[in-house]
Amino acid sequence: MLVAERYDMIIRLVNEKGSMRVTELSEQCQVTEETIRRDLDRLERQGLLRRSHGGAVSIKDEQPETPFSEREITYAEEKRRIAREAIKLIEPQDRIILDASTTAWYMAESLPDIPLTVLTNSIRVATQLSNKEKIDVISTGGLLLSRSLSFVGPLAERSLDTYYVDKVFLSCKGIHAERGVSESNEMQGRVKQKMVGMADKVILLADASKFGVQAFTHVMDLSEVHELITDRRLSPESIAQYQEQSIQVTVV
Repeated sequence: MLVAERYDMIIRLVNEKGSMRVTELSEQCQVTEETIRRDLDRLERQGLLRRSHGGAVSIKDEQPETPFSEREITYAEEKRRIAREAIKLIEPQDRIILDASTTAWYMAESLPDIPLTVLTNSIRVATQLSNKEKIDVISTGGLLLSRSLSFVGPLAERSLDTYYVDKVFLSCKGIHAERGVSESNEMQGRVKQKMVGMADKVILLADASKFGVQAFTHVMDLSEVHELITDRRLSPESIAQYQEQSIQVTVV
């Protein structure tokens, strides 16, 4: 069996069953388990499956991310207002995370050149901050998703394990009163889960279109959100609903 044929077979088996163990794939493809592990690493880097402990998981049912260029112009004014409000929460010497959302990019665009450490998985955010001499920028690295211009995958997740930060600023695909915060892409969601876990304070940035939406991958429960910044299109009833869950809500 040619290497390309083996790759096709691995992807087909994982997609058909949803997940496969290394031992099972080794038997099916008649190669060593070490060969299968190398194959899985390569296929994950190509975004064709996701590694799991002892095997691989299908990503065929994940919803595709909206391209950054499209998100950049969707509710742009609302996102800019949210970004400007979020910047007010940043103090000199803070260590913060900015995710790969367009709202985080608007924050990077307007962020004053003050002593900060900014950790990000976004190429756009890192580039935007590159001309601000007092800001130290750390990029996670990892597998590049071209639609969102962001790094995801095991390398990005492992790099986040190295740090602790004061505040994380992140957006999402959906916010649901009962089911929490969610993302359309599982690999993106896993990176955001890591970000939430390493921050003292979680600030969620979400325009009103995100509310009532349940996307594919759960990121966090609402109990993990400290502050929520949204726009004035969100109804007073919805605002009260989130305030009742001990979230500080700011409307701009």
